[in-house]
Amino acid sequence: MGCYKNHALNNEGKSFFPRVFQNTYERRIKRMNKFSKRSFMVVLIFCFVIASTIPLFAKGEKEPGAPEIKKPIEMAILGIGGWLPSRLGVDMSPLFAEYAKENYGYEVSFSFAEAPFSALFQKAAASLATRSQEYNLIISDSQWLGAFAEPGWIVNINELIEKNPELDIEWYDPVVKNTYMVYPDGTDQLWGFPEEGDVIVLYVRNDLFSDPAEKRAFKTKHGFNLPQTFEDWEKITMTDFEKIAKFFTRPNKDLYGTAMQYQKEYDFMTMYLYPFMFSLGGEIWDPKARKIWGVINSDVNAKAMVWNKRMLNSQPPGAINYGIPEEVDAFTQGKVATAYQWAAVGGVMITEENRDDVIVVPPPAFKRDDGSVRRVYSVGGQPWVINKFNDEEHMKVAIDFLKWWYLPETQLEYARRGGNPTDKATMTKSGFEDIQPWFRAYKYMLRTDRARDFWHEPKYSEMLAVQQEGWTAFASGQVSDPKNTLDWIACEQQKIMYEADRSDIAPPNVCKSITLGK
Repeated sequence: MGCYKNHALNNEGKSFFPRVFQNTYERRIKRMNKFSKRSFMVVLIFCFVIASTIPLFAKGEKEPGAPEIKKPIEMAILGIGGWLPSRLGVDMSPLFAEYAKENYGYEVSFSFAEAPFSALFQKAAASLATRSQEYNLIISDSQWLGAFAEPGWIVNINELIEKNPELDIEWYDPVVKNTYMVYPDGTDQLWGFPEEGDVIVLYVRNDLFSDPAEKRAFKTKHGFNLPQTFEDWEKITMTDFEKIAKFFTRPNKDLYGTAMQYQKEYDFMTMYLYPFMFSLGGEIWDPKARKIWGVINSDVNAKAMVWNKRMLNSQPPGAINYGIPEEVDAFTQGKVATAYQWAAVGGVMITEENRDDVIVVPPPAFKRDDGSVRRVYSVGGQPWVINKFNDEEHMKVAIDFLKWWYLPETQLEYARRGGNPTDKATMTKSGFEDIQPWFRAYKYMLRTDRARDFWHEPKYSEMLAVQQEGWTAFASGQVSDPKNTLDWIACEQQKIMYEADRSDIAPPNVCKSITLGK
């Protein structure tokens, strides 16, 4: 997920995005309505075929063994404040209410509680620790699966899938299951269902890249063409891209080559440094040996830190403090030629004003020392998790809701409204890539060899805080030695795991003399 791993609110808990997302959503719906009459009969026929081939319970009839629901049920979802994909679960709930009334015979309504991502775990944990069913479904970060599963707060869904084969879904790629469902890593134990998938993509101002004068000037200076198409961008390496970013950096015109995220808040810095590390061949730990020292503090990861920091030279002043909303502002205000950003933010990165001038493409690949070329970027997105303390009625509704959520027609509607599906049926459906401008790049990157998550450990938050402190200190110039910074992070993280009995490996004695301030 990491992911959205994203924090869409400011320090006061006020959302940066709701108004913008809402306006974007309303415009999208208006555009959809233009086609609704034309497509009504097609949809009607499709639904008739589905209804005739998939057995459903008749209105008012309950499933065998399920509790009979005779009163209206109020369901509560806890999710990320100001984050459209998170909100869509509730925005689409009236459609489920109609479906439940027709197929299961009960009435249901939904409410939505929210928190900034940096506070969402604490809000969920505080409620679950009291064995409360205050939140029946929670939109979690993938890294929190272990922290929720270990105390027994959420439902292990292995048995749930066995009893409800409709939830045995074929996902687009194994990275989906491994990111949003599995804990511990490498096992068959499942704890979540993907609510939304996400990856880092590159938003490009094609009006600049297609300008004849810019194309000529760049070709003259660097000897290769500015990329014009999706296929062109597939061939671009980070070495190429660094030249492109420098070319478009013109401070006197308030124009810069690119934007990334370096903010210390939550996981922003981590998610945008990892692609440099992963793509160059670096690792962050050995999950089988549960070893961090000697893995994360490698020369290749130090090289990645230096490269990541150097990219600030082609970014706007203050980019060291960029998070998601700051990047949105820089791109939509025309201050940057490109931006590395989550696919899920496409609805606000692409506006009515710039939509004809923006293309969304794969981010650059990296050439390794052995000559191979790889692009391995952080994966974002969030899973649904089910509160284990739900009573029978709320548990049934939660399961019914998830069955409905993964119906083909539901996932298609989710995609139309700006969500990123993860099931194979939807993502391989003809025309899927045309639904949203970012879907082709999203689909391209959501693969095991191009997208990677990281620890699902219960000590996730402590380990994350350590590397966020170290990496932002280096990127901002507070410390200058990348290898020493990695040594300090490795010492601290190994200590966290060892003292929590999550690893048998103690930090080495040399850690006693290693400090961050170097």
